[in-house]
Order: sequence, then C-alpha cells, then structure tokens
Amino acid sequence: MLNLEDSTLRILDANLNRLREGIRVIEDILRYAFNNKNLALKLKNLRHQCKVSSQVNLLLFRDSQNDILKLTTQEEMQRTDLQNIMIANFKRTQESSRVLEEILKLYNPEESQKFKNIRYDLYTLEKEILTTAIPQAK
Repeated sequence: MLNLEDSTLRILDANLNRLREGIRVIEDILRYAFNNKNLALKLKNLRHQCKVSSQVNLLLFRDSQNDILKLTTQEEMQRTDLQNIMIANFKRTQESSRVLEEILKLYNPEESQKFKNIRYDLYTLEKEILTTAIPQAK
C-alpha cells in the first residue's frame, strides 16, 4: 500500500504524462494535418513547460501495471474526425493541468500557479484553434 506522499507523487507522474501526451496529440494534428506551424509551435513550447522541478524521481512512483482504470472505455474508442480528437485531448489536458495545480499546492505553490497558467493557456488555444484555425466539420 502506498503512503499518502507516494500516492500524490504517483498522481503527479500520471497527470504530467497525460498532460504532455494530450498536448502532443493536438500539436501533431496541427503540424501534420493542417500544416499550422505557428500553433504547433505554441503547443510544443507549452508542452516543454510541463515539468516539475522536484528532485524526486517520479518514475519510482509509477505503477501502470496495477492501474485500476487502464482499460479503454467505449467512449474513448469513439472518435469521428480530427476535430473530435482535438476536443477530447484539450479536455484531457485541461483536466490534468487542474489536477497538477491542486496536488502541487501540497509541495510547491509556485509550480501550482504554473499549471494554472498552463490550463488557462490551453483554454485560450482551444478557442483559437477550434473556432478559427481549422476547417469546421460540416
């Protein structure tokens, strides 16, 4: 059984991965499907900010083999187009940055604020990308 600190470090590890992975999905769609260098670069720069300065090696707390919710749900298997994939990944990244913001309040309030800022950057990018930067689905 993990102690409370081990559990929160596991939460940090999982959500940092989820955040970076979700940003990468959106970044790659903008880069390869829409050839939008400007927005892909904004996302790449944002993705590179998604790290914590802790000296703790978060890999030591990873336990993906025993993750009780690692199976894919039916909802996660239903994607209709690239826009739908981007929407799902924007939500995933916003949720992860919120978890990081909250958990980091226990360890490092300054880093907590960084993830709050990342979350708001994601809100802004979501609106920009989904309303003006890509062709709208019919």
